[in-house]
Amino acid sequence: MTSSPNATPQLTLTEMAVDVLNCADGREKCARSLAHAKTWFAMRESGALPDIGNCPPPDTPGRPERPELLSPRDVPRRKPGTPDGRIALLHAVAHIELNAVDLHWDIIARFSQVKMPAGYYDDWVKAASEESNHFNMICDCLERLGSHYGALAAHAGMWRAAQDTADDFMGRLAVVPMVLEARGLDVTPGMIDIFKRAKDHESVSALEVIYAEEVGHVAYGSKWFHFLCGRHELDPKDEFHRLVRKYFHGLLRPPFNEEKRADAGLPPDFYWPLTEELPEA
Repeated sequence: MTSSPNATPQLTLTEMAVDVLNCADGREKCARSLAHAKTWFAMRESGALPDIGNCPPPDTPGRPERPELLSPRDVPRRKPGTPDGRIALLHAVAHIELNAVDLHWDIIARFSQVKMPAGYYDDWVKAASEESNHFNMICDCLERLGSHYGALAAHAGMWRAAQDTADDFMGRLAVVPMVLEARGLDVTPGMIDIFKRAKDHESVSALEVIYAEEVGHVAYGSKWFHFLCGRHELDPKDEFHRLVRKYFHGLLRPPFNEEKRADAGLPPDFYWPLTEELPEA
């Protein structure tokens, strides 16, 4: 069947990714993310494998003028048990989720030259769409509390991991989903407790959705990291330790949510050794 002369040409998956990455407004970025994900999965359900393409991603994604981005150590700290502290927590989560939208689309476009199974793209498009929903849910919570995303300063450190691993596919998988997102599994239960004590049921519900779905995102990282280790005949644990020590700035900090990490395919011998400095040779 031929398309009509006036039909809009179908974007490749990497063109979809770059469209999301270049968008500066958070809500609009997530709207585009969700629309492209819907298109991708509609085509996949029809039995087609859409063209992946090779559209190069930007070095830095589009960002709104606010929030002001600071070094992590310069972001003001607020007591989490206070109303202002809870708003600050939600603002930090919104910032993380928006960065995650970009990180998941970026990993699709950044490494498109590496031949991967269709399931790889399914996983990261799904993760990007879920992160988009997470951002929207947390923005709704902020607005219900009289605030909004951009009202507070945020840290500029999250995209550093993407920049550091821009030329290392396995390094990106190791550091972003298997370290940074896995950290979310450790800290989210404590945040949920804070909002339960405040009887903020809407924020609790949003955080519980995020907590459940982030297990899958970490699992995608572990799955495809192990896949590439198998392709290159590498020991996954040794390679993970090497890459995290190369690209992650600092040691991993316990306590760890060992149950949820195990659910995501991260056994303790992957991360506990990274809590200590290597002995000097």
